[in-house]
Amino acid sequence: MDLMSMTAVELGKKIKAGEVTVMEATEAALARIQALDSDYNCFVTVDAEGARKQAEAVQKKMDDGELTGPLAGVPVAIKDNMCTKGLLTTCSSKILSNFYPTYTAEAVVQLEKAGAVIVGKTNMDEFAMGSTTETSYYGETKNPWDITKVPGGSSGGSAAAVAAEEVPYALGSDTGGSIRQPAAFCGVTGIKPTYGRVSRYGLIAYGSSLDQIGPLAKDVTDCATILEIISTHDTKDSTSVDRTDTDFTSALVDDVKGMKIGIPRDYFGEGIDPDVKEQVLAAAKTMEEKGAVVEEFDLSLVEYAIPAYYIIASAEASSNLERFDGVKYGYRTDEYTDLHNMYKKTRSEGFGAEVKRRIMLGSFTLSSGYYDAYYIKALKTKALIKKAFDKAFETYDVILGPVAPTTALKLGESLSDPLKMYLGDIYTVSVNLAGLPGISLPCGYDRNGMPVGLQLLGNAFDEKAIIRAAYAFEQTRSYQRPNALTERGL
Repeated sequence: MDLMSMTAVELGKKIKAGEVTVMEATEAALARIQALDSDYNCFVTVDAEGARKQAEAVQKKMDDGELTGPLAGVPVAIKDNMCTKGLLTTCSSKILSNFYPTYTAEAVVQLEKAGAVIVGKTNMDEFAMGSTTETSYYGETKNPWDITKVPGGSSGGSAAAVAAEEVPYALGSDTGGSIRQPAAFCGVTGIKPTYGRVSRYGLIAYGSSLDQIGPLAKDVTDCATILEIISTHDTKDSTSVDRTDTDFTSALVDDVKGMKIGIPRDYFGEGIDPDVKEQVLAAAKTMEEKGAVVEEFDLSLVEYAIPAYYIIASAEASSNLERFDGVKYGYRTDEYTDLHNMYKKTRSEGFGAEVKRRIMLGSFTLSSGYYDAYYIKALKTKALIKKAFDKAFETYDVILGPVAPTTALKLGESLSDPLKMYLGDIYTVSVNLAGLPGISLPCGYDRNGMPVGLQLLGNAFDEKAIIRAAYAFEQTRSYQRPNALTERGL
């Protein structure tokens, strides 16, 4: 019995039934990481000793009847931009290469309360700035489907770890598609919840008005179960919303009869790969055959989403990252002449090229004389995009489209052309600007056998609609393991 080929919920049931111990599940994950991670580089930190101690403690609580949840005892990986007390948290940056937080992110706390066993922290684009997990100080993560290709980003380490079956599930964060796009590239499932649904406390911020924590797993059932655990009201986060409609597993129903699904024509114009277009439209046809009402419509302002997103995100990043200066924590340059020189050298040496690019862009757009021309205009565009979605959701329950214009790119392909990387976010960033929920799940494969992702978007706090639609579609397809795992006899 290969424990790591199970879904998180399946493994949780085995542990609960006493067929598998928490220690056995943890050792299976650690063995898998040791066997495969040199190939894929999914992890920045593996906490084998801490995981074993945690596993023993969780097993005792389960034996005593204190822990009875569906994911008790199941190993998990955490994206390396979420604080974990006493465990190295780097944001995949040199500037935080020695940072050990004194507290744990609220979403991770909720998982620990539910009996999760944290095995380590996953690789990511530095400070979540990137769409390929190639900007990491700790080296690029490779796609388990094809190691010559990127896993997507910025939660590429989390998505690849799930795809490679190193862990049954992982947490990621999504600022402009950073959960959904790597989920699509790695053939797994990921949910970006409504802004305010999951506490951001302890998430090291990139764009505070856009960031949201969410799950990456093998299927919709796992994602709904994880989201149910991490969705809590948190007074430590001023943007956290107090909601009671968090029983997401109740939406796991194979029934979309009468559900109205809208397909934006704007998403299928110039620039989309023919294989992606074909698979996504085939998925729409499947939904129609299952009883959904599927219609095309015009979702305006799509072309303005990318510039508005990058102006707002970069502006917020330039503000959020000013705290990393070598004074209180993190990396500090060895040689400097005075305080100003220490700041300058620390930040020059500590930040990578993409982070510097976005800090400079953000500082420029917030500077005197440009603030109104760029930042205020971007905020107005953001409001218009939200209005366009509001209008669409007056008619439709769910919006269906691709996650990205292409399948996974070759390593190094977009690093030489940052604009190409930015344009890859065309279908995902508007969801963050509007604060809406979205799910990505596999819907087929391109001519090279690489996964294609289907994106389903819902109205604010209507995660149940996208979970229901995604679950119904998923019943027509089974989870497929990466070719590389099959070839290696795993």
